[in-house]
Amino acid sequence: MNRSKGQDGRGAAERSGRFGGRFTSTDTVASSLVNGESGRLTAPTDGALGTISPPKRRVSQRDLDRIAASLSARDWEVLRSVASHRFLTVDQIRRLHFAALSPTSNARLTQKALQRLRRDRLLGTLDRRIGGVGFGSSGLVHYIDVTGYRLLQHDDRSRVRRHVKEPTETFLRHTLAVAETHLRLVEADHRGELELAAWDIEPTWPRFIRLGSIVRLTPDLYAETALSPSSAYVDSYFIEVDMGTESIPRLIKKCHDYQAYERVGIGTGNHAPSDSDGEGEAGFPLVVWIMTHRNMATAERRRRALRDAIIRDRRLDPTLLRIISPDQLIGLVQKGGGL
Repeated sequence: MNRSKGQDGRGAAERSGRFGGRFTSTDTVASSLVNGESGRLTAPTDGALGTISPPKRRVSQRDLDRIAASLSARDWEVLRSVASHRFLTVDQIRRLHFAALSPTSNARLTQKALQRLRRDRLLGTLDRRIGGVGFGSSGLVHYIDVTGYRLLQHDDRSRVRRHVKEPTETFLRHTLAVAETHLRLVEADHRGELELAAWDIEPTWPRFIRLGSIVRLTPDLYAETALSPSSAYVDSYFIEVDMGTESIPRLIKKCHDYQAYERVGIGTGNHAPSDSDGEGEAGFPLVVWIMTHRNMATAERRRRALRDAIIRDRRLDPTLLRIISPDQLIGLVQKGGGL
C-alpha cells in the first residue's frame, strides 16, 4: 500500500447504497483492507516471452553499498515506483517524479537520471520500445534490473518482482495502462482536483470460497480518494483496466466474484465510522471497470455490452459496478463514485 499524502480524508457528494467503501478519515498507516501478502517478493513476471539479458558480472556487497549510498531520495522513489508498477515508460517516470521541474529541464533531467540508474543496472530496459525505434530513448520501457532488485529486497517500502523474461505485448500494454490509470489520479491530486490518500497496484485480498472454489481477488488498482486533505471521509475503489482482450462473459464472472466477496463481508469491518449520526456508514469499495481499446468504436461497444450484460444478470447488483472510459475516471472519483 502506498500513500500519496500522509493522511486520509474525503468529503464526497452524498451517495446512497452500501457500496463505495466510504469510511471516516483516520491518521493510521495504510488501509487495513490490503492483505499483508501484497508486499511479498515475487518472481518471475507473468505473461513473459523471451529472455532479459543476464548480468555480466555479480555486483559485490561493497559495490552494492557504494551504489546505495550514492542514490538521491528521488532515485529511490524512481526505483520504488518502477518496482510497484512492474514497468514504466520514460514519460511516466518523468510525470511521476520530475513534473515539478521547469518544462525546459524536466525531460533532460529525467533522461540523465535514468542513464545513471541503467549504468549501475538498477534499472533495465526492454527490447520493445513504445512507439517503435523512431521514438529513441523516450520510447524505452524500464524495469528493475539485477542490482536494483538486490537493493529493494531489503527496502521495507518496496514490493519488487524479479523480471527474467520479456513480457508479451498484451501483458505489457495492460501493465502500462494500469500505471497510466494511477498517473491520472496522481496528476489530478497535484492539480488539487482530489486527494489521493492511498493506492496499491495489484493488491492481494484474503481468499474466500465461492461455489466450492477458492477465490482470491487481485484488482489491477486499489485507490482511496478524498476531495481535500480536510475532508471527513475517504472513498475506496477496486479498479479493473480492460484492454479489450477478455470476453464479456469472463468480465461478468469477475463481477460475480466481487459481489460474492462483498457478501461474505471480508474487508469492511475495519472501516466502521465513529460518527454517531449514522452517516458515512462503511461500505464495500466500488468496482470500476475502465474499458478501452485501440479502436474507440470497439471500446464503446464493449462498454455498452458489459452494461447490458450486468442489467440482464439478475444475480448482480448494478449499484456495485461502474463501467467507464479512461477519461471519465477523475469525474467519477470527484463525485464519490456517483454517476
